[in-house]
Amino acid sequence: MIYVPTKTGDIFVLNRTNGELVVPAPERPVPQGPAKGDRLSPTQPFSALTFRPAEKLTGADTWGATIYDQLVCRVMFHSLRYEGIFTPPSEQGTLVFPGNLGMFEWGGLSVDTDRQVAIANPMALPFVSKLIPRGPGNPIEPDENAKGGSGSESGIQPQYGVPYGVELNPFLSPLGFPCKQPAWGYISAVDLKTNQIVWKKRIGTVRDSSPVPLPFKMGMPMLGGPVTTAGNIFFIGATADNYLRAFNVSNGDKLWEARLPAGGQATPMTYQVNGKQYVVIAAGGHGSFGTKLGDYIVAYALPDGTESK
Repeated sequence: MIYVPTKTGDIFVLNRTNGELVVPAPERPVPQGPAKGDRLSPTQPFSALTFRPAEKLTGADTWGATIYDQLVCRVMFHSLRYEGIFTPPSEQGTLVFPGNLGMFEWGGLSVDTDRQVAIANPMALPFVSKLIPRGPGNPIEPDENAKGGSGSESGIQPQYGVPYGVELNPFLSPLGFPCKQPAWGYISAVDLKTNQIVWKKRIGTVRDSSPVPLPFKMGMPMLGGPVTTAGNIFFIGATADNYLRAFNVSNGDKLWEARLPAGGQATPMTYQVNGKQYVVIAAGGHGSFGTKLGDYIVAYALPDGTESK
């Protein structure tokens, strides 16, 4: 089988010998009304194996660390275009959920081949996409002295050669927290024999995101994937707090965590030397993700004289 996790939260399952769908993914109508000059498909495939929310967001789903925060988030929510998943980008501003980071980002899945389980780390973080018509400061072609793009993920993304630039930002409150109620990030397991989700749990705290470093397990956004081992354990950094954690593959129980010197927005790897197993991660942080930047390679192993179970 081939498992293809997507930003929409769907996982498409294909027969690797002929590319045919194993899990049904019927085409369904999606919102229309594109920007001027754009074209849309009237339908999109929706896999039966999915982490995609079953219902559209509503104003009641907005959230804030304070009453003021929540009020501002709700006002912003009702000012945006939003008709559910695949709502087209607009000059008005469109709420994109699942967001631009996706429910699944580049980290992908990790497969425990012995137990026929895939470990996933889906997110639930809305974004706002606003089309900016061409005009002063937003030319359709770069200035002859320009080097290309903005070099940043903030501000107007130029999208040279097409009718619009675009502003892309997470849907955040004035205090910088997501406007959607928690959780914003999970770990989960998929049984590859039945293609069913067998457990799903929050991961990550606001310790490195809040003005007050609290260990509340909100379920944090992530960049990076998990790695599984033969010992029924998987390791993951990725979260917007500076930790590497180990979990039980069977049930998602946390077994261990270690504080990293910078953000662990990377996928760990594991290797063995002289019979001793190691887990290593690049802790470099991520500028646009807002985690602490660094230049570290950090390796862990069980103490001498102990054995993994």
